[in-house]
Amino acid sequence: MTINKYQGRTKEEAIEKAKQELGEGTVVLNVKEIKPKGMLKMFKSSVYEVTAAMEEKEQFIAPKRTEGISLAADEKIAIPKPQSYNPNIIEEHEVPKSNKVSQNTEMQNANTSEGLEKRLENLSHILEKQLSSEGNRKEEKLETQTANTEGFQFMKMLYRTLLENEVNEKYVNQIMDEGEKVLHNGNSVDAILSNVYQKLILKFGQPDTIALGGKKPRVIFFIGPTGVGKTTTLAKIASKYKMEHEKKVAFLTADTYRIAATEQLRIYANILDAPMSIIYSVEEMNEAVSRVNDYDLVFVDTAGFSHRNEVQCDDMKKLIDGLDENYEKEVYLVLSATTKYRDLLEIADTYKEIADYKLIFTKLDETSAYGNILNIKLHSGAKLAYMTAGQNVPDDIEIFDTQKIVKQLLGGR
Repeated sequence: MTINKYQGRTKEEAIEKAKQELGEGTVVLNVKEIKPKGMLKMFKSSVYEVTAAMEEKEQFIAPKRTEGISLAADEKIAIPKPQSYNPNIIEEHEVPKSNKVSQNTEMQNANTSEGLEKRLENLSHILEKQLSSEGNRKEEKLETQTANTEGFQFMKMLYRTLLENEVNEKYVNQIMDEGEKVLHNGNSVDAILSNVYQKLILKFGQPDTIALGGKKPRVIFFIGPTGVGKTTTLAKIASKYKMEHEKKVAFLTADTYRIAATEQLRIYANILDAPMSIIYSVEEMNEAVSRVNDYDLVFVDTAGFSHRNEVQCDDMKKLIDGLDENYEKEVYLVLSATTKYRDLLEIADTYKEIADYKLIFTKLDETSAYGNILNIKLHSGAKLAYMTAGQNVPDDIEIFDTQKIVKQLLGGR
């Protein structure tokens, strides 16, 4: 894994520098603002520093377990619920460097990132506190033996925490396999946590949101099962682009099964002063798009249906494939974070046959376990885009926050 730092006058400029050197697969591990110091600081501007890594290709192989550590899924290890951790604090400031145990080249590069150290600091304290309360440290043992014992127990706790957050066990094993290599190289608990944190960041990847530019208009389809919040999510995103980016947006709805959904979208369209059309066929869709061909974005709301309904699946595929080739399109599969894992797998597989899609997860405020987000991302290979937590429009939606979700998967609240 290649990890480097890049600076720019803005966050976007620093990220662009990282992409130019590392390529489009670049994953941002951390962003921090560096404020000027000294007597002349009032005449200087802040710069942004981005810590970025080259994304690794996933290899779903069964990891080899070592005899020195048992990570049985049914082993009962109590995980405390942290009281003071706040995952919403994501802005970084400069942190003094600390002395750490000698590490291999990869971890040396990672741990020199002051922002990353600060992000992991609270998690490290939370988990290490549990280690001491379980009495795993014995005064009569040599210091190196104690360190190894702490490392083994720490790995078990991370393993159990990920399982309790409903991350699939095969993915947990892949993550822990890398952590074990760090452990057996004699590295500290901080190094193990840093490695696991970075592996999770890389597995989630960079969020991929609606692209602007190119041909006009860009047609955005929202698909998914019933009850996941497609119409509300569409309205939230359209509002953001209309009000914050000053883009011209239009609405189409193919959800002719629910009158309430059509009226709901019409209300949003009126508020945003955006044109709206109801479509019943591919021909009507292309005609409606041609009427707004000078607009930036056309958002298409579709009917929710059971993924086991083959007729409706075929109709949806015909609608998406039938868009005139003169228009660029994107497809977003909207899923609820509260849906059962087995159902999510079937839904993801079924909709993959309809179109290549990006993922939006809704209802994050209705669950405390986010493992299924990682499970479906890795299972489908689709990129994550947005996440929602509430019904307020245009609020309660954000670009997928990888760092926040990873912290919560590791035990932060």
